[in-house]
Amino acid sequence: MIDSSKGLIEIRDLDYSRGHREIFKGLNISIERGKVTAIMGPSGTGKTTLLRLITRQLVPDHGTILVDGIDIAKLNQRDLYKLRRRFGMLFQNGALLTDINVFENVAFPLREHTRLPNRLIRHVVLTKLHAVGLRGAADMMPAELSGGMARRVALARAMVMDPDILIYDEPFVGLDPISMGVIVRLVRKMNDALGISSILVSHDVQEIATVSDCSYLISDGKVAASGSPDELSNTSSELVRQFMHGMADGPVAFHFAAPNYAEQLLGRDVE
Repeated sequence: MIDSSKGLIEIRDLDYSRGHREIFKGLNISIERGKVTAIMGPSGTGKTTLLRLITRQLVPDHGTILVDGIDIAKLNQRDLYKLRRRFGMLFQNGALLTDINVFENVAFPLREHTRLPNRLIRHVVLTKLHAVGLRGAADMMPAELSGGMARRVALARAMVMDPDILIYDEPFVGLDPISMGVIVRLVRKMNDALGISSILVSHDVQEIATVSDCSYLISDGKVAASGSPDELSNTSSELVRQFMHGMADGPVAFHFAAPNYAEQLLGRDVE
C-alpha cells in the first residue's frame, strides 16, 4: 500500500558531484500528489540535473530518491523502464522530430511503447492535440510552427501516454508574452483536469507565481527556501529576495569563482 500522506516523490539527503564540483549536498525536496511544484534557482544551480536524477538518467553519490515509496536506484532496467512510463517530459526547446509531422510526433511514444491499432492511435493523438488547441495543425511540419506552437505540440506528446507525473524543463524560454500565457494556462489546466502531479523547472518568477502550488529555491546545493509563491515573495532572506525580485546585487555573485584577475591575466604574482 502506498502512503498517500507522503509526497509522490521524496528526495532525501541527496548529494551529487561532477568531478570536483558539488552540485547538491544534502538536498531535501518533497513533490506532492496532484500539485504543481516549481524548482527555481539561479543559472547553474543544477535544476535540469535534478530532473535527470529524478528519472535516473543520473545516479546520486549519496541519498535516496523515492517515487511512490520505491527507491529508483535499486530498480533493475526492466522495472526502471516501466516506472519511466509514468513520466511525461516537456523538454526545454520542445525537441520535436523534424522529419515527421505534428501528428506523428505526438503518436511517436504510442507507436514505440504500445501495440494500439492505428485507429485508436489516431483517436488518442487528435484528442491530445485538441487539448492544446492544435488539432488543426496535425499535418504541419515542425519547421512550419511558431515557437509557442512547437511547445504546445511537445506538451501534447508529453501527455499522450497519460502520465502520472509531468515534468516541464524551462517551458517558458524564448516565448512571446501571448505564447507564454497560453503555456502557463495549459500547465495549470492539464494538471487539474487530468489529476496529475507536475514538476516545473524555471527561473521565470512571475509565471511560476501564477501556476505553482509550492516552490523550492535551490542555492549552493541545498534548498534555500520553500513555500507558496506569496511566502517566497515576502521572505526576509536576502538571497530569496534577490532572486524573486531580480536584484543585480546580493548574495548571488555576478562573477563565478576564479583566481586573482591580475595574476591570471598577466601570468605573474601580484605584489
